[in-house]
Amino acid sequence: MKQLYAPWRNAYVTQASDNKKINTNTPKPSGPDDCVFCKQVAANDDDKYFILKRYEHCFVMMNLYPYNAGHLMVLPYEHKGWLDELSPLVRSEIMEAINNALVVSKKVLYNEGFNVGINLGSAGGGGIPGHLHVHTVPRWRGDTAFLEVLSETALISNDLNKVFSDLKKAFAQLSL
Repeated sequence: MKQLYAPWRNAYVTQASDNKKINTNTPKPSGPDDCVFCKQVAANDDDKYFILKRYEHCFVMMNLYPYNAGHLMVLPYEHKGWLDELSPLVRSEIMEAINNALVVSKKVLYNEGFNVGINLGSAGGGGIPGHLHVHTVPRWRGDTAFLEVLSETALISNDLNKVFSDLKKAFAQLSL
């Protein structure tokens, strides 16, 4: 197999902020007024948007279209698409927030490893390239099964609301 597609994520990456599909041949919205992340963090409805922790310059939220249970994202409040557009202070805080996300995830989910990554720019695979976000994806031995390979269906056996509740409690207990 040379390529493995995840078409179930298409609705997420091609959806405009008003929940109408946009033409995938046109550029994605790039300003903070059109950014789903900017709108969600500004709404101050953390439970609705699965925002787990707010820091001074960044925040941690669950991915609503996860690759695995506990798939988190760390994002700056600033609508910037590239690391070099952020100040060293913001980049440093993002790294600390990533570390906290890993510590909390291991404590709550008992996962055996992680994939951590940033997709920079459209060509780098960024579904929302205008707002930098770092993914932390918990992994377990054998968590990729025949469903993902044969039917392009991700099996996530955890209730996202329960995972959110458990992770939020653990983030609140962190001594920062």
